[in-house]
Amino acid sequence: MKPLPLLLCVLALGACSSKPPEPRAKPAAADNTATPFDALKADEQRAKDVQKVVDKQAEEQRKQIEAQEQ
Repeated sequence: MKPLPLLLCVLALGACSSKPPEPRAKPAAADNTATPFDALKADEQRAKDVQKVVDKQAEEQRKQIEAQEQ
């Protein structure tokens, strides 16, 4: 029973190494940091663009209806 704790201590100390961990490579797009909200902002802008197109088409259709009534 006494060799078991000694063996566990030796294994634990053996698992530790004296050399520091290697630095991780930085991603290539480190300057262009993306946030979780970028996708939401893009979707919002796309929705605004679609709304502009819909409003323009509705205005044109309203003008055509008014022209036919006269």
